[in-house]
Amino acid sequence: MPLFVFPDDPSWNEEADAVEFAVEVGEYHGRVFVPRRALQTLAGHLPKPDEALQYVCLNRPVFDKAVEARIMDRKLDPDANIHLTARDVRRVAP
Repeated sequence: MPLFVFPDDPSWNEEADAVEFAVEVGEYHGRVFVPRRALQTLAGHLPKPDEALQYVCLNRPVFDKAVEARIMDRKLDPDANIHLTARDVRRVAP
């Protein structure tokens, strides 16, 4: 049984201007947000919502690893969710 579970597909969150997906670790259930501004740094341009969603889906293993690293480092945001930065993703990218 995997330690980290990502139970749903990413979706666009208009209010947060970010791609959003869930993460579960034992009793912890949180949300992961990848802001469009972070994706701008990674993709080289400010992606439209559908492009941002596609970028995360196509690179999902890297984003999952970035989430795992943040949890292992105990770097949750004050709301107990995770808002990934481009730096988080680049740190784990091959």
